[in-house]
Amino acid sequence: MPELPEVETTRRGIAPHIEGRQLTEVIIRQPKLRWPVPGPLAAAIEGRTLLEVSRRGKYLLLRFDNGTALIHLGMSGSLRIVERKEPPRFHDHFDLVFGSRVLRYCDPRRFGCLLWVEGDAEDHALLAHLGPEPLSDAFHAEYLFRRSRKRTAPIKQFLMDSKTVVGVGNIYANEALYLAGIKPIRKAGTLTRKQAQALVEQIRFVLQRSIDQGGTTLRDFVGGDGQPGYFKQQLLVYGRGYQPCRQCGKALKEIRMNNRTSVYCVACQK
Repeated sequence: MPELPEVETTRRGIAPHIEGRQLTEVIIRQPKLRWPVPGPLAAAIEGRTLLEVSRRGKYLLLRFDNGTALIHLGMSGSLRIVERKEPPRFHDHFDLVFGSRVLRYCDPRRFGCLLWVEGDAEDHALLAHLGPEPLSDAFHAEYLFRRSRKRTAPIKQFLMDSKTVVGVGNIYANEALYLAGIKPIRKAGTLTRKQAQALVEQIRFVLQRSIDQGGTTLRDFVGGDGQPGYFKQQLLVYGRGYQPCRQCGKALKEIRMNNRTSVYCVACQK
């Protein structure tokens, strides 16, 4: 599933091509995505100028002067910039046309969405209860420490809760916990302030590094330029279960937590 770095990579890839341009046409080939594409969408945005492409968590927000188009990539969705004359492929479900440039959405599994929000998009039910952005000033050690108090859930599960912080998916939680020296099975409420500081720093490091390298290479993910991400070769623990730890050489342990793979070093992580 595309996570925060993949979505941010997509945002950075598409924004220069469509920001400040007039949306001339909306083409919906398949309205039945995770939620139906709203019928009034075309009438609301055709002829309007796209003011900004932003991101909140894993949602892309295309802001116009009268509202916001909210896009989620789902499990296998991707957005890319194509020329108007390029014919659509089988799973290309909608186009947002900006003159000769087209923002085209492809989604084989149809778990993504295209919604229309009038007013402040941050008040939408899908966004209103999200935690802070991990690369923002609102996400800091004291926040994480206080939020974790009396929490008995495993720290990895706690970090992956979007109400705690957005965008720390399975891959990035594994990597950040390893770099911070914290076992994923440890109870969140046992974190010290010093460990919370280390964890915040490593979450930011892992996510920023992934963004800088174009996201994590997943089977279905491509960036806004149609190219795959390039972060996979940098992974230290995820996907390396039972292989030697790169710090101590001992075999990494692999377990299942909430139906997700967790990999950690029993010696380096406490």
